[in-house]
Amino acid sequence: MSEPETTYDFYRYRQLLSEAVDETSRLRLIELLIREKARDRLEAQRMSDRVAMTAETVAKVLGTSGRRGHVERD
Repeated sequence: MSEPETTYDFYRYRQLLSEAVDETSRLRLIELLIREKARDRLEAQRMSDRVAMTAETVAKVLGTSGRRGHVERD
């Protein structure tokens, strides 16, 4: 059995959900989500996205405030 991907595969799970038309297939989907730890991966991906956005914002603020902080004196 191959290793599952390390990211949350939204489109794959969405496709599997659309194909889960009876209780048996829905239960198989639930088991798959549990086995692949889908919720944990989704949360990790969201946290990674938040950290990246925060770092980008901080870089922008520090980049522009550095210019404003430099004052030339006569």
